Amino acid sequence: MQAAARMRAIEIKAPGGPEVLVPCERPVPVPRPGELLIAVQASGVNRPDVLQRKGRYPMPPGVSDLPGLEVAGTVAGGAPDDLAAAGLALGDAVCALVAGGGYAEFCVAPAGQCLPVPQGLNMVQAASLPETFFTVWQNVFHIARLQPGETLLVQGGSSGIGVAAIQIAKALGSRVIVTAGSDEKCAACVTLGADHAINYRTQDFVAETKRLTGGKGADVVLDMVAGDYIGRELECLADDGRLALIAVQGGTKSAIDAGLLLRKRLAIVGSTLRPRSVAYKTVLAQALSAQVWPLLQSGAIKPVIHQVFPGAKAAEAHALMESGTHVGKIVLTWAQEA
Repeated sequence: MQAAARMRAIEIKAPGGPEVLVPCERPVPVPRPGELLIAVQASGVNRPDVLQRKGRYPMPPGVSDLPGLEVAGTVAGGAPDDLAAAGLALGDAVCALVAGGGYAEFCVAPAGQCLPVPQGLNMVQAASLPETFFTVWQNVFHIARLQPGETLLVQGGSSGIGVAAIQIAKALGSRVIVTAGSDEKCAACVTLGADHAINYRTQDFVAETKRLTGGKGADVVLDMVAGDYIGRELECLADDGRLALIAVQGGTKSAIDAGLLLRKRLAIVGSTLRPRSVAYKTVLAQALSAQVWPLLQSGAIKPVIHQVFPGAKAAEAHALMESGTHVGKIVLTWAQEA
């Protein structure tokens, strides 16, 4: 495929609110060794994009300054050896995890982070997968090692991360409890497969988690809040429980009972995915391909799309994300939309 010399994209004019996201024109990126060029049809919108827009999540060295961490489209370029190593050909439909540059008509991605679009899914659905599925797999299964039969507590069950965590954990045999900020969001989470949903505005999630587990507590907690939640989460973890921290929306300072940590043999783990190596992310991609992609193709797991915006309206998409009213993913589409 012969790519155009220029492409439409969305850039961050200066740190600030959604209005600083503005359409622009950029040269089409050129894939380096180990990378593929993707003609983007849809781009996922994620919370880290919002942080980058505010100037609080700098891109790693050598990464495009354009926001966007996940895309779906067709393979438009790449060295024959890189295509062969990924098992792909020009024109194949793929979705990919990228470290930046996703809000554009073309994007480069490491070949090892490109996955085929699951059979039966369209490009919008496929674009909603990589960032959340890689993140959930890394933290819940690769690091915290959730096992079948164990209980997972997900803070923010209606978020993009939350709806992915609910479905993957349930499909792989675990029990899932979530928190959400309204009765409507709680009901949506239960519809997606959560065993129980706790309205954190009207209920104490510590007391409810203990009650729902017969006093045992959750085996794994997936937390994107931090702040004073961490101390409370230690209280509702089971013995040998694992707390996986992926964001700090509630603040970076926490007070914990270290004695409780010792007595219950608890582990607190934290991670960020964006700066990790391509080799590390490729291992995650291989695990997803083997264990989760078949569940998507069978329909056991389904992408949850809240709203789709044209790429030029990225500012509106960010405003919606910051409103906190969405359930599932927000996605941008581009000129090649299928």
